[in-house]
Amino acid sequence: MAEYRAVREKTSFLELCKNPELSAEVMLTAVEKLCVDAAILFADLLPILEPMGLDLEFTANEGPVIHNPIRQAKDVDRVRELTGLERLDFVLQAVRQTREGLDECLPLIGFAGAPFTLAAYAVEGGSSRDYRLAKTLMYSDAGAWHALMERLARAVTLYLNAQIDAGAQLVQLFDSWAGCLGPDDYRRYVLPHSRAVIEGVRPGVPVIHFATGNPALAPLLSEAFGSVERPAVVGVDWRIRLDEAWRAIGLNRAIQGNLDPVVLLTDPAEIRRRAKEILDQAAGRPGHIFNLGHGVLPQTPPENVVALVEAVRELSSK
Repeated sequence: MAEYRAVREKTSFLELCKNPELSAEVMLTAVEKLCVDAAILFADLLPILEPMGLDLEFTANEGPVIHNPIRQAKDVDRVRELTGLERLDFVLQAVRQTREGLDECLPLIGFAGAPFTLAAYAVEGGSSRDYRLAKTLMYSDAGAWHALMERLARAVTLYLNAQIDAGAQLVQLFDSWAGCLGPDDYRRYVLPHSRAVIEGVRPGVPVIHFATGNPALAPLLSEAFGSVERPAVVGVDWRIRLDEAWRAIGLNRAIQGNLDPVVLLTDPAEIRRRAKEILDQAAGRPGHIFNLGHGVLPQTPPENVVALVEAVRELSSK
């Protein structure tokens, strides 16, 4: 969006995330321009790691870089317990200001990175193709791995509940990197910690649990809700049909997804056709949140997003 690029010309990404007024402005502008049905907090997954003792920087070429990564079991001991959110107050202020600026009928989604994705960033020190360092620590020292994951799970739970207290009506747990794992490893090393976060979220608040990259994990994402009685949503990407994913997670769960973001680089006719395919798979069942299977690509023309929103509205109304 031109409005977003204009803001970014004046400030870095991390500075923007730490400026509540600008963060709220960016999201409120997007909601107004795109006419979507909800807003999500404008923030990043990783600043929660800073008060836990990790040195985070966003670079122009490499993206997020952690200068003091966790590489050995003994390094876990220097990851501080998050007991307060004073150093993350900018996020909570952004929640409040975004909520105040939204129409009261539009919900605001809070979010956080899931423990595995945060741990993987902390160990790898940034982006990764094979997650070699994180998985090596996980396989070679399960005790250190679970200690790290438990600490992160407690921090994420505290963080999400603070966003709810600040005005978010629901929260999303992003496990962006979990797709690098097979189902057995996910169950052994990740599932208990994601479940701990979900169970710790304020009772009755809807939770969206999202991972990308491996459709075989969808039933486990659903399983992470455990026996807690709350509105439960599983987010899926485009690597599985929506109807197949819904059967895998259980029709008693809501589902979010799952248009490939690259479709938005095509023309409105193709966007409409692909949206209709997904809506046909949903078959009018209640509990489908139409969404992309992952984030909007920077090259996406804003008018194509508007075309998608209009197509989904029209086709859904039928």
